[in-house]
Amino acid sequence: MSSTPTAAGSQTLRMPCSSAPLLAALDLRPCKPEHFDKAWSATTQYCPWPKAYGGDMVAQAAAAAMLSTETDRRLHSMHSYFLRPVDIGAEVRYEVELLRDGRSYSTRQVRAFQNGKPVYALIASFQVPEEGAEFEPPAATGIPEPETLRSSAEYLAEIEPGTPAAGTLTEPSKEYWSTGRSFDIRHVPGPVYVTVEGERTPHQATWIRAFDGLAGYSGPLDHDRLHAAALAYVCDYTIIEPTLRALGHAWADPGLTTASLDHAMWFHRPAVVDRWLLYAQEAAGAQSGRGLGLGRFFDTDGHLIATVAQEAMIRTGR
Repeated sequence: MSSTPTAAGSQTLRMPCSSAPLLAALDLRPCKPEHFDKAWSATTQYCPWPKAYGGDMVAQAAAAAMLSTETDRRLHSMHSYFLRPVDIGAEVRYEVELLRDGRSYSTRQVRAFQNGKPVYALIASFQVPEEGAEFEPPAATGIPEPETLRSSAEYLAEIEPGTPAAGTLTEPSKEYWSTGRSFDIRHVPGPVYVTVEGERTPHQATWIRAFDGLAGYSGPLDHDRLHAAALAYVCDYTIIEPTLRALGHAWADPGLTTASLDHAMWFHRPAVVDRWLLYAQEAAGAQSGRGLGLGRFFDTDGHLIATVAQEAMIRTGR
């Protein structure tokens, strides 16, 4: 995701607080494969940046992989690379190679194509759930409840685009961050939209919840797979923010450009994204114009739901 809006997002869209963009992103349509065994197409959704949001590809590729496996198998890990920028509002074809189906595990490779070129690559593994010993790290303590925190819309309502304090914030980016991402996202200690709220520390947390649930979905994914894809979708929005926070950068800093490079995700338990989930994040380090972010999702009972690792390009133009 780039922090500098361009003509692609120059018009202001009046967006309700709705999960419709996520559901539209997960509208996968079967199509004829050209390279591998199965294929689906999907459309990237609006965002006010030069190219599509990386979470679109993560979620769409995960959904394609899930649709190619038997429903007794649960996605437990995925590893992927972002190869090329992807056009906004355009079709992407996800081709799935059926690498292996064993008694307990299945493996899939997914390649995404746009304009005749590969733009994203994924390896995903599925498991038939089984009984086993359990261990999980404790959830972070001392985190305020989500209802006590300001939403992104409430925070950004106080900031006027075009003023010196707003940096590169525009009306489209303000509205997109406020209501256009399908999820209510609330930051601890505070957001990094136009300035670094709170300490310059390599740690932060966000509470996330789908705005109006996923009841409007009518596609082929069952409940658990739909919510897993939704979690893969939302995880990209804030995973590099601890790195930005530690470096003292905000999204609206002039000259800041970022792009997702690679992504890994492990699913420990079924997710329910229309309930509050705590996303505890940290920066593992930054060097050579790259930053690595780590994150863990917990439910409100403190159970570990998923773990995320993602590296991103971070350039400041300075």
